[in-house]
Amino acid sequence: MIDMRITRLFFDRKAVTNRAGRATKRVLSRFGAYVRQTARRSIRKRKAVSPPGQPPSSHKGLLKRFIFFGYEPARQSVVIGPARLAGRNRGEAPPLLEYGGRTTLKRDGRRKRATYKARPFMTPAFEVNKKQLPSMWANSVR
Repeated sequence: MIDMRITRLFFDRKAVTNRAGRATKRVLSRFGAYVRQTARRSIRKRKAVSPPGQPPSSHKGLLKRFIFFGYEPARQSVVIGPARLAGRNRGEAPPLLEYGGRTTLKRDGRRKRATYKARPFMTPAFEVNKKQLPSMWANSVR
């Protein structure tokens, strides 16, 4: 009889880890959604080119539309960012916009080297929302 009462006082390891896992998924998914939304809002749809150091302009709306997030259960993490677009040089565009760099453009059978200056949009969105993460974790495991 005494053993029964004592064992009830200990944590049920499986139940605690299950609840912590659900809370992790919920918090990280919410964080991913906030970062995605902040990044989307920072990209303006306009014809003009944005100045270096500012978020890029979206001329056709593809960059803005193809920013996603996903919870990765195996690593208990969230992946946030633009999808690689199919087509000529489109797969290189998001990293070039975020970090800057050089690439070779192919147009009309000609090759031309182009240098891009960084126009970060994901890193600033992450930094803004990173401050909210501790308050998201508060009382998340119930």
